[in-house]
Amino acid sequence: MRKPADAALQINPRGRRDESVFDSIIDLTPGPDNPTPIVRLSARMNPNPELDLLLKLEGFNPFGSIKDRTALFMLNALNLEEDQTLVEPSAGNTGIALAAMANARNTPIEIAVPSGTPAEKKAMLRFLGAELIEVEDELCPLFPSEGARGVVKSMVESEAYEGRYVSPNQYESEFNVAAHYHTTGPEIWRQTNGEVTHLFASVGTGGTVTGAGRYLKEQNPDIRIIAVEPASRQHKLSGLKRFSDLPDEHFPTILDKDLLDDIVSVTDDEAFETGIRLARTDGVMAGPTTGASIAAALKLGIPRGRAVVIACDSAAKYLSDYEAYLND
Repeated sequence: MRKPADAALQINPRGRRDESVFDSIIDLTPGPDNPTPIVRLSARMNPNPELDLLLKLEGFNPFGSIKDRTALFMLNALNLEEDQTLVEPSAGNTGIALAAMANARNTPIEIAVPSGTPAEKKAMLRFLGAELIEVEDELCPLFPSEGARGVVKSMVESEAYEGRYVSPNQYESEFNVAAHYHTTGPEIWRQTNGEVTHLFASVGTGGTVTGAGRYLKEQNPDIRIIAVEPASRQHKLSGLKRFSDLPDEHFPTILDKDLLDDIVSVTDDEAFETGIRLARTDGVMAGPTTGASIAAALKLGIPRGRAVVIACDSAAKYLSDYEAYLND
């Protein structure tokens, strides 16, 4: 099994003149030397005293999600010409990270999003000045050529645009996997002193669970890697994809099934209720995808160990979704 590509290994250029002064907001993107924090969940969230349940807070990234890592690696791998424009399909987080980094590099960008993307994410993309292409699209389309991905594919491949558009293509990019192999995985290993026994990660493109999972398995093959998915294809968990019953031709191309020790399906209710309970018991404000991963960890009933759950982002991008759920 080959390791992810190293071509984008400029994790943090850090062209800084002083230890506390950075030349660009991009330099704040995390890496093994400046990891995102991990917090232990309380007994009110995790009643099992034999299980150390840890939450890795990716909302502390400069642009608010774990996708900052992916965006940086993909951008570092591109050789854009001056007259070219970035374009990318996104459920929001990757688009936000790409738009902010593109602004810092003075690069124009357009983002195609499903119409069901949370209002806060679309507002943030407009705030960043990205040209937004809203597509009538399910959050979890069956065919890769559907919806936002199909629109971007046509823009990149159309001869009419004469090569104007370039897509990092997070859904198929080896640099998506590399970002987590070289940063997320090593951070978890170091922060747990190599004592991690389980990793829980929700699946969208498959980059996080594949990259981080591959690194951790190389350190200790006994670490169990658990993927978290929606319980049905029709769901309200922005950014997640149900993949367990997909035919091979539609399976996420960068998701390595051989790494997975288990797949846990979580309903919308379980995800939203756990996300709300997390805020009201531990004061941790995370999105419903994090709620899904915590719910999966609790459902699996691990008797003992040290489990790390990836908290993909913060609750700020989902307040309207949470409010709608509470009003329901």
